[in-house]
Amino acid sequence: MDQSPSEEFLKPYREAVRRHGATFKATLWSSPDAQCLRFDVMINLAGFSGCTILDLGCGRGDFAARLLERAIPFTGLIGVDAIPEMIEAARGRHLDRCWFHVADVLCRPQTMTEWNADFICISGMLNTMDQQTAQRVVEDAYEAAAQGVIFNFLSDRPHPRWRKRDVGPAARFDTLDWLDWATKLSSRVSFTQEYLDGHDATILIRHDG
Repeated sequence: MDQSPSEEFLKPYREAVRRHGATFKATLWSSPDAQCLRFDVMINLAGFSGCTILDLGCGRGDFAARLLERAIPFTGLIGVDAIPEMIEAARGRHLDRCWFHVADVLCRPQTMTEWNADFICISGMLNTMDQQTAQRVVEDAYEAAAQGVIFNFLSDRPHPRWRKRDVGPAARFDTLDWLDWATKLSSRVSFTQEYLDGHDATILIRHDG
């Protein structure tokens, strides 16, 4: 049987779930504080007020929980993840205005259109992909979202203190290539990597007009 095209990038997460269960460690984030900071950057850039959000690679629902913690007046959030244990953990939190589903958007990108989201958010999910695959996922998300897509990745232009850090199983992306690629999709592109001194970068692409 042929292997699903998503299995290679999902493998580190499946192994983490086997080792740690559906806990924070299985998200492969370095720390809850860094995860929260990334979420706040996305919230501050996009706002999300009055919007429906599709959270790709939602894990345990931590982004949804942060939106609620900050009292962001979003309309609703749909979280999807390919790992059932993580979705079960997210559902168990009973987060208001949030629904969680098992879905593999790399294998079935058309899934992104099913929930009519204003914004599609991708935080951490791209880290174990190659850049070409990651850009295909982001472009599919951009086309599926009514207002735009926002995502983060590890930048290849970090402060020197980050350069010797082992980021495996994640990989750094070519940040300038991402910006060039994004501005070919739309003129309405926001970018920042100041929040972790270039270790991480966030791009918001809104639809023109």
